[in-house]
Amino acid sequence: MPKPPPPSAPLPLPLLRADCTNCFALCCVALPFAKSTDFAVNKPAGTPCKNLRQDFRCGIHTRLRDEGFPGCTVFDCFGAGQQVSQVTFGGRDWRTHPGTAGAMFEVFPVMRHLHELLFYISEALTLPAAGPVHADLRTALADTTRWTEATPEALADLDITPLRQQVNSLLLKASELVRAKAAGRRKNHRGADLMGARLSGADLRGANLRGAYLIAADLSGADLRTADLIGADLRDTDLRDADLRDALFLTQSQLSAARGNPGTRIPDSLARPAHWLT
Repeated sequence: MPKPPPPSAPLPLPLLRADCTNCFALCCVALPFAKSTDFAVNKPAGTPCKNLRQDFRCGIHTRLRDEGFPGCTVFDCFGAGQQVSQVTFGGRDWRTHPGTAGAMFEVFPVMRHLHELLFYISEALTLPAAGPVHADLRTALADTTRWTEATPEALADLDITPLRQQVNSLLLKASELVRAKAAGRRKNHRGADLMGARLSGADLRGANLRGAYLIAADLSGADLRTADLIGADLRDTDLRDADLRDALFLTQSQLSAARGNPGTRIPDSLARPAHWLT
């Protein structure tokens, strides 16, 4: 695992939700996207999206899905955008200070990885059944948080893979401890190809769905309480009337990519996507 910067004063946990008002639209510039069902056009990395205004706001924000950019509506930087914009680069934007652009765009994906790890670690620390690994999780939380305060040069040189592997090992242990308490037989669909699968009403309590491909699967009315959904692909998944309360490592991005309705039960920490109500 890469060694984090040395500790100084205790660092507060960064905000792990996107605050676009304090970001220089990094997701609209730094990242590439390809013309597809998610994006209406091709855009290379480091090039501003054609819809980006001078004030770093999106010119079609309220019409993204109608204009062919649903991929933008489901992207979540976990707060990395404002961290890079306001902390790593001290509020210097890439338009006013063009010399920062290359480094800023290089650092943004690294910071997003770090914030995503912090999101998962923070959730694992709220799980009482995962108590046996809480001490190790707290160490990982502190080390990862220190990395978010590193210099642009250190972040650009960071090999994120060993850190992700170490954290993932802890998250898997936490998941196993929680899922062991689920009633009935716990299904293992880790990494499974379940695209278009008919799982309406299925009892998936405590299931391992890590990295599963659930694109366009029918999970309407399914019970997904304490199912591990880390990395599961929920694009166009039917979650109408499904129960995702206490689902493990579910993100806002996953919910936004899926289809649900007012009867879909979700964790209190997440918001019901607006398109579920139309």
